Amino acid sequence: MALQHTLAAGLAALLPLIGLAQASPAPVRTFYTWQAAPTLTTAEAYFTNLQNGARIETPFRITFGLTSNWGLAPISVPQAGKSGHHHLLINRGLPLDFKKALPFDDQYIHFGKGQMETVLTLEPGTYTLRLLLADDRHLPHFVYSKPLKITVTRKNKDTDPLTLVSKGISFLNMAPDARLKGPFKVQFQASGFNVAHLSQKQKDTGHFRLTVTPKSGDKPVEMDFPNGQTEIQLAPPAGAYVLKLDLVDNLNAGKMLADSVSTTVRVE
Repeated sequence: MALQHTLAAGLAALLPLIGLAQASPAPVRTFYTWQAAPTLTTAEAYFTNLQNGARIETPFRITFGLTSNWGLAPISVPQAGKSGHHHLLINRGLPLDFKKALPFDDQYIHFGKGQMETVLTLEPGTYTLRLLLADDRHLPHFVYSKPLKITVTRKNKDTDPLTLVSKGISFLNMAPDARLKGPFKVQFQASGFNVAHLSQKQKDTGHFRLTVTPKSGDKPVEMDFPNGQTEIQLAPPAGAYVLKLDLVDNLNAGKMLADSVSTTVRVE
């Protein structure tokens, strides 16, 4: 047994020297007060601002969602568990071999830094788009979106794609003073920022934190998402609430990467 411990310690010391990265352990997931189980039994990636049959002009900013039992993880530090990064497939079906790494070309666009968005600059025409999640080796997970067929009607060549992205965070699906029935989904969005696991300790990345405060004066419930999650299902009791969203710096405890955003909802 002592020899096994010695060999294991020696191997751990050698890994950084021979360039092999150790995957972070699978994260522990916390279940919060008022949190409900995901409504979908299978995980999926999806487009949050684009529907099948859409007719758009480019440049066009599109945003990505991911069911709440999975999280984003940049490729720079391998991460175990239900984690990955988005890929945008353009006019491509799902791969036939999920044990083969995804290619890098104009039809397989990788978002290995933990991005939740991109700007399409496609020429006029008809396209099929699909999202697919993959790990740090670009091996796909069985987490993907339904295919969307869109039509680009015009390309505005005088529009700079960079002007379509403003740094900040937001609630994607929460209208001010929304009236809701539980359970309901709360979707988070980070624009101009990258989302990662706290344990990855990557510079310029953050994780979401949601604070739900009852207007009745009861104690707020703070929900931290250190595993790169970008949404949650909630089922609080009937009443009025303030939802506050933060993006917490993964390298500097207590520092926020963006200004907080808040909205008020009423649960019926």
